[in-house]
Amino acid sequence: MTDNEAVNFEYNCELKIDGLAISLRYEQGKLVQGSTRGNGQIGEDITENLKTIKSIPQTLTRPVDIEVRGECYMPKASFVNLNEQRQRDGKSPFANPRNAAAGSLRQLDSKETAKRKLSTFMYNVADYDDLQTNTQSGLLAELSELGFTTNPASRVANSMAEVDSYIDEFNEKRDSLPYGIDGIVVKVNDLNTQLRLGATVKAPRWAIAYKFPPEEARTIVRDIEWTVGRTGVVTPTAVMDPVELAGTTVARASLHNPDYLIEKDIRIGDTVELHKAGDIIPEISKYLPEERSADSVVYEIPTNCPSCDSELVHLDDEVALRCINPQCPAQLTEGLTHFASRNAMNIDGLGPKIIAQLFDKKLLADVSGLYTIGMQDLLTLDKFGDKSATNLLNSIDSSRNNSLERLLFGLGIRHVGAKAARLIAQKFKDIDEIIKADASDIAEIDTMGMIIADSVATYFSQPESIDLIGRLKQVGVNMEYLGDSPEDIQASDSFFNGKKVVLTGKLQTTSRGTASEWLENRGAKVTGSVSKNTDLVVVGADPGSKYEKAVQLGIDIWNEEQFVSEMNKENQ
Repeated sequence: MTDNEAVNFEYNCELKIDGLAISLRYEQGKLVQGSTRGNGQIGEDITENLKTIKSIPQTLTRPVDIEVRGECYMPKASFVNLNEQRQRDGKSPFANPRNAAAGSLRQLDSKETAKRKLSTFMYNVADYDDLQTNTQSGLLAELSELGFTTNPASRVANSMAEVDSYIDEFNEKRDSLPYGIDGIVVKVNDLNTQLRLGATVKAPRWAIAYKFPPEEARTIVRDIEWTVGRTGVVTPTAVMDPVELAGTTVARASLHNPDYLIEKDIRIGDTVELHKAGDIIPEISKYLPEERSADSVVYEIPTNCPSCDSELVHLDDEVALRCINPQCPAQLTEGLTHFASRNAMNIDGLGPKIIAQLFDKKLLADVSGLYTIGMQDLLTLDKFGDKSATNLLNSIDSSRNNSLERLLFGLGIRHVGAKAARLIAQKFKDIDEIIKADASDIAEIDTMGMIIADSVATYFSQPESIDLIGRLKQVGVNMEYLGDSPEDIQASDSFFNGKKVVLTGKLQTTSRGTASEWLENRGAKVTGSVSKNTDLVVVGADPGSKYEKAVQLGIDIWNEEQFVSEMNKENQ
């Protein structure tokens, strides 16, 4: 899009705060829960710690039900004071304010959190029905009126030239700000346009982040190591003299792939410039020719796998160097670690070191083997007693009952993240239907692209994959999606399907969170405020102004007994 084409668009420019994403939920204007954003669906409940932060209001200026999202950060002055105190106490200092904020919010004692002097900037809500604005800039103003702290540096831009000017301005000012920022977020200002643009599996289409040029440091490459990932990709890593960079000590940096290494012409002994990509991942930007010794030699790319010694290959459609040996020990152990990880099968206590031991002792060959391990097998491992072995066996056994999306993610199919796995599981309901689907069937899922669709179809076209699914079935691993799919909801005969429902007052027989989830699984949209578009208001004890507004608008009102009766009827 050219600048002339974009002239009729308004953009809201906001500073990208270097902190921890949080979510605050209010009922009748009272703070009832605060949490980290987690994986987008499940976060950590840190309500008591968040209540100690002065910039978070306990009571809003209006009695609204609302979920507000933003960033919790540690001001630079607080960070300096905290690290000075930790050094006096003989403790290791925090590497950067972001880590310090995250550690502070996870304190077991909220009094300790209060001492850290954290602050917040709020910038979004879960549901705009609770507010009276139709723009992102208006949202920030209304959040401020409700009592939240919003960043004063946000600004509406009417052209990309104004966006560029904003970026340049704060790139210059960033070091003088009392809090850390790592970039700029540019959002389409009109909320209706945001809604129409929607989102992909990974990100909204109506916002983009600009990251500032990173800090750089010089160091010397002492070695290049190669590691094998779970998909067989063999990745070079530079081993360097340790150097301080963006708040941490860095001694290793990925060289990504052979083409990158060749293009940059990195050699052992080179002096290089190092930065952090996205202020997180150490990366070499270039070597310094004037520092290269006369006897320097071009680094030779290996031809054999460092784990199994099989010949490495370049596939036609990618730059990666791969080991295609399906029995490569490094691939198998990496795949097993991914399978057991929290967002996959969530097998608590089964980490990389334990998996490596199980593999080395030939107690494990693939993920299905996890479900045939016995007590005596685990007792042969280092530092394993009866209690730890029993706990791990219980965790493995429990994972058999996971919903299909966890298994699908745990299989490690290329390009399939946790969210894509959930969408696919919702669509097809069980593993056999996914196996039968072709790429075009999978691509019909909203936000699903052909890259993911082709990858899933290719995976299940391989006999080895079908054999693995068969072994997992034999050991009792669940192969079905255990939630309600969007298709089930739309096809259901639920009374609530398609209705806008408001819950108000204290429910005695169930929590509002449980009731909201139940309603949404039946196609209802649960909102926080009553309007002329509301179809039903469910009233518990002490309902307040929402009940009165529903009466004024003539909206259907149910008491809790009516609602529970309908729940029970639909659950039968």
